[in-house]
Amino acid sequence: MFRKAEPAVQLKTPAQIAKMRAAGRVVASTLDLLRASAEPGMSTLDLDAIAERSIRDAGAVPSFKGYWGFPGSICTSVNEEVVHGIPRESKILRYGDIISIDCGAILDGWHGDSAITFPIGEVSVDDAALLRVCEESMWRGIAQLRPGRHLGDIGHAIDSFVRQSGGYGNVQEYGGHGIGTEMHMDPHVLNYGKPRKGMGIAEGMCLAIEPMTNLGTRHVVTLDDQWTVVTRDSSRSAHFEHSVAVTAEGPLVLTARDENREKLAELGFPDPDN
Repeated sequence: MFRKAEPAVQLKTPAQIAKMRAAGRVVASTLDLLRASAEPGMSTLDLDAIAERSIRDAGAVPSFKGYWGFPGSICTSVNEEVVHGIPRESKILRYGDIISIDCGAILDGWHGDSAITFPIGEVSVDDAALLRVCEESMWRGIAQLRPGRHLGDIGHAIDSFVRQSGGYGNVQEYGGHGIGTEMHMDPHVLNYGKPRKGMGIAEGMCLAIEPMTNLGTRHVVTLDDQWTVVTRDSSRSAHFEHSVAVTAEGPLVLTARDENREKLAELGFPDPDN
């Protein structure tokens, strides 16, 4: 009986990880700008223009634009849209919406990839809780990125937190991935799994960890545009993502934003800028 060979995974040197942090800073600053800019009455295409200008002004290239034919520089997923929402002039933000923005940039041949979900104005208590649960599940997954642990530990940490938080759907059809000289690389990182199962985690791996959490069931469908993924029950969804390097000192969050510094310190993660 033959065992299926594990895929080859790109391991990065410290110098290459530093280049990925540079790309990650472009993504982080762009996401900060988009969150500060988004307001009721804007279209998601307006946000796309802001993002492309921010990325290119930093000397980088939007990694999403043209990727398998995707037309935007960012993915903009509003309310029941889970991931891969296409920026459109007709998609107008309204007070009380939640929007997930996924952003990628290539700088000097290296990729950064990150996503945030945030409210447009004030949102309901349920929506605010959804955002907190999804983001915290991401951090629980990132905390497993240490040499000697396994991919199953990441998925188990994410899924266990979502389940224990009660009443949320953990999307299983999409997950994280390796990242480096390409945006999507091996290995695929599930948002569910069993402890100590799956590929071993090694120093030099760089992985994007990205849970998607629904206010209803976990089930999703893809719209006729062949990109936009929505919840099957029309419940709202949140999506958070960071690109992370595995180091001997702990998970190095390559797309960390200034607002993440307190969380990094709380978790004992190394400072990505020191």
